[in-house]
Amino acid sequence: MLREITLLCAIIGPLTVIGQSNVSSVEWWRDTFIYQIYPRSFKDSNGDGVGDLNGITSKLEHLADIKISALWISPIYVSPMVDFGYDIANFTNIDPIFGTLDDFTKLTTKAKSLGLRVLLDFVPNHSSDKHPCGFQGSAWEWNAQRNQYYLHQFAVGQPDLNYRNKLVQDEMMNAMKFWLNRGVDGFRLDATTHLIEDSRFLDEPVIPNTGLPPTDPGTLDHIYTRDQPELYDLIKSWRDLLDAHGGEKKIMLTEAYASLENTMKYFKYGSNAPMNFMFMGEVTNKSTSIDFKRTIDRWMNNIPEGNYIPNWVVGNHDNHRVAFRLGIKRADQLSMLAGVLPGIGIIYNGDEIGMEDLNLTYAQTVDPAGCNAGPNRYYLYSRDPERTPFQWDDTLSAGFSTSNVTWLPVNPNYKTLNLAAQKTSNVSHYAIFKKLVALKSQPIMRNGTTQLILVGNNVLGVVRRLPGVNPVVLLINFSNAPSIVDAASWMNVPAELTVYVASVGSQIMPGQRRNLNDIYLPGAASVILN
Repeated sequence: MLREITLLCAIIGPLTVIGQSNVSSVEWWRDTFIYQIYPRSFKDSNGDGVGDLNGITSKLEHLADIKISALWISPIYVSPMVDFGYDIANFTNIDPIFGTLDDFTKLTTKAKSLGLRVLLDFVPNHSSDKHPCGFQGSAWEWNAQRNQYYLHQFAVGQPDLNYRNKLVQDEMMNAMKFWLNRGVDGFRLDATTHLIEDSRFLDEPVIPNTGLPPTDPGTLDHIYTRDQPELYDLIKSWRDLLDAHGGEKKIMLTEAYASLENTMKYFKYGSNAPMNFMFMGEVTNKSTSIDFKRTIDRWMNNIPEGNYIPNWVVGNHDNHRVAFRLGIKRADQLSMLAGVLPGIGIIYNGDEIGMEDLNLTYAQTVDPAGCNAGPNRYYLYSRDPERTPFQWDDTLSAGFSTSNVTWLPVNPNYKTLNLAAQKTSNVSHYAIFKKLVALKSQPIMRNGTTQLILVGNNVLGVVRRLPGVNPVVLLINFSNAPSIVDAASWMNVPAELTVYVASVGSQIMPGQRRNLNDIYLPGAASVILN
């Protein structure tokens, strides 16, 4: 059995302790969209081919224009960039790649002037020892300087912190206070399932017959390194810290790729949005209308009683883009679901314009998850395809950078697929997303009832109702062939409604009146009517 160790590589100075004060009870995030920014790929301000804070600041008007409530920025802390920022060497400073603390202050100041909140990606369990990366193999690594082994559940250069040590807990709270004092409106907590390990250091059982290489972590049942009971109290302590800060209520999002039961526990311990990843894998492009209904119903029905709301993650930096996962014709489908279903929609930068994955060669791959899988399997693990630079316009490097060499290649389709082109078109992913954000703020979305209904064999219907107003009706055709359905009878809605918005490629135009007794839905089309 190996000795217990405490690893904390960040140097965090003392900070003023924030006393208990009155905090607003207004949950500003209810029925809004939150927008994730992957900073390396959003906007480069200095021509080095890597996105940065000043680049984000220069494009905040885009976010204000679509009226999202908050931007969540993936890690910008000092880091050797083993995992492009998710390995942290200093939790209370900005990596020079991204800028300075002054640049961050300029960003938050401008954001607030535009009515935007700023959330940071807080990575509580991945410090860095600047070791070369490696995702596969033993989770224990020898450190000659300390003359000890240390545990790493991710890359070798990302030692796990020991949250059974009170000093570690205190230092991480200090880091949170540091950013709260600089205007941060909340945090997205990374990989919370991995925060605490079993104190006995027991070997995890092997899953038989996985077909995976013996060094792959997927061969083990991680019962001793995930979802330990103590982690929920840790989450609660951070909730208390956020509430003690005063002013407008702060949001906490938690990333937990966990069972539904364990995910729902986060609500009761203070998470406002235990992130719902059902669209990332539980349902796929092969799922039927019944599959989607059952999965959505299961999530909604398992939310604990109380003042809790659902959330719907449309995309993120770790998963293929919607246009890849569901197909180009269905690129708007998940945003439309997130717009009509109650609660928070969480969208990834580029999804609002229907950006697509870029297939990369092994030589072009930089993500350690892909690099370490080798040339024959890299494409199964690499997250590079969804991290390519944002496509602002049709100029050099899609308007992302003044350099023609960027940290990841720009998708060649930027000449036609870009924000500038879509802003001048009435039929575009961008136009759709703007209308979805506007819709989500309406009283029927905030206060109306929700019902999911199977309409015939291939169509899923979602209806929101509020007395005195027309219902909002979403219809999704899960078949690639056209469908004609009697939505009025199946859903008990008026026989005629007006198209509010329809997916790109559907040829259904906003403003059209449609007879819902026999509404025609092109293959893979989604439409919202009211």
